[in-house]
Amino acid sequence: MMKDRFDFSASTTDMKATQAFEGAVFGLAAHRPETGPQLEAALAADPNHVGAFALRGFANLILARSELVPNAAKALDAARGALAARDGGTDDERVLVSALDDAANISFAEAARTLDRGFAHKPAAFLPFKIAQALRFMTGDARGMLESSTRALTHWSQDMPAAGFILGCHAFALEEHGHYDEAELIGRRAVSLEPNDSWGLHAVSHVHEMRGATGEGIDWLEQSRRAWSRCNNFSFHMAWHLALLHLEQGDHERVLDIYDEDVRPTQTDDFRDMANAVSLLWRLNQSGVHVGSRWQDLAEVARRRRTDTTLIFAAMHNLAALVAIGDYGSARELLVSIEERAMGPGDQARVAGEVGVPLGRILSGLGTAADRQMLDHLVRNMPKLGGSNAQRDFFVLALAKAAGLNGDAEGLSRIRQVRRGLKAEDRLMRSIEIRAMH
Repeated sequence: MMKDRFDFSASTTDMKATQAFEGAVFGLAAHRPETGPQLEAALAADPNHVGAFALRGFANLILARSELVPNAAKALDAARGALAARDGGTDDERVLVSALDDAANISFAEAARTLDRGFAHKPAAFLPFKIAQALRFMTGDARGMLESSTRALTHWSQDMPAAGFILGCHAFALEEHGHYDEAELIGRRAVSLEPNDSWGLHAVSHVHEMRGATGEGIDWLEQSRRAWSRCNNFSFHMAWHLALLHLEQGDHERVLDIYDEDVRPTQTDDFRDMANAVSLLWRLNQSGVHVGSRWQDLAEVARRRRTDTTLIFAAMHNLAALVAIGDYGSARELLVSIEERAMGPGDQARVAGEVGVPLGRILSGLGTAADRQMLDHLVRNMPKLGGSNAQRDFFVLALAKAAGLNGDAEGLSRIRQVRRGLKAEDRLMRSIEIRAMH
């Protein structure tokens, strides 16, 4: 048995494999592009590295693309084979593979619970902690994220290799609960301990946005640009936050520049990149800004993904892109796919039924009277879509706009009140309300 510096016990005896795997875990923590190459290096040094196969499996699932599900299954099979080759492996490895099995075949939520149970004796072991946080983020389980990070802090010390990264996760969980003062304090401490902690940087940027502190938020992100610009596509998301702050200041030309240079510098079809781009262009359109042909590449991605309901959060952004360019034929196909998903098994089927179907109809302008009467239900259940409060605010704003267009002043007022519980009043909501009154 060999324990790495992040407190994960592995059955490998190869030092090069251990060092490469540590590099992959660091890449995961810091949102760096070297995670994949480091995993390959670990497997080159030790073809039976259980943790590397398991992490590869989780990485394929978290990308939420239907064509990558078989890759995750192959990684799971390889991890099981590696366990067998190592006489069952270590306890840590067995728990990690069991959680991957849950994520691939049952649910992300169950996988996170398996990690909690399996590492209850060392909740600050970073790899299972971070994976569980990522799974809960995708399922909108802010409560679980905070409970997990709070447990980790009972075993935390600032001289741990992952000390700053764990604090960054705790800061984000606090922010998602509206504990902004504590989140900012913890997030700043996380970054001071670990300058590579982009998630801690991210947590503090959320705090500034939710408070409406645009100047402070812009300064925070610009001063830390050197750190987050080294990230993988997470850098696009950090730039999205920067663009939202400039949008609130009314600097539309700067927002378009950030979109072209930092939010959408390449035309990827990663659902997280799509979410950034779609929600930002939608906000610009609602602000009266002409965005030129920028919707076109997003719509092409959405057309290709119109039957992919692996993650309803992703499907809803694809639907919004199709509606934005008036491709209602493809939008209806995607809606049918979401309705079909709602009749199936699993967590995402429930999300599709409770949120995706009625929200999708409203976004498409096809909402029935029954759908429109579900505004309170939708706002209340929106966290089930996954992502952050800031990301889901796009859908809350879209519901507010729909209520205003339908003359539902009471519904619009209720949405506004719920939203104000988390986010300061802003230009976009005010403009939606003004249009509703006219």
